[in-house]
Amino acid sequence: MKVSDGEIVYDPRGVMEAQSRPVAPRPGSLDGLRLAVLDNTKWNANKLLRRSMAQLGEEFRFTSVNYYRKESFSRVAAPELVREIVANNDVVLTAIGD
Repeated sequence: MKVSDGEIVYDPRGVMEAQSRPVAPRPGSLDGLRLAVLDNTKWNANKLLRRSMAQLGEEFRFTSVNYYRKESFSRVAAPELVREIVANNDVVLTAIGD
């Protein structure tokens, strides 16, 4: 909030505070890795993910490709789903498509 010449002006942007986190190390190659595909349940995201999976499959030899779906696009993935993805995969592909 600023006061200028007796008028109050509100700043709608708010304040964002976040801690810096290191970026996960990137693999040298996707060959031989287990790929997780996380669908956020939006119609166009599904199309984008399936097309991306097909193209990646032409270029890389994954040990496995595991497909997961979130309960809702407007919610974070359930902790048990995240644990399953982490335990059973090496890399994750996800997308938002509107």
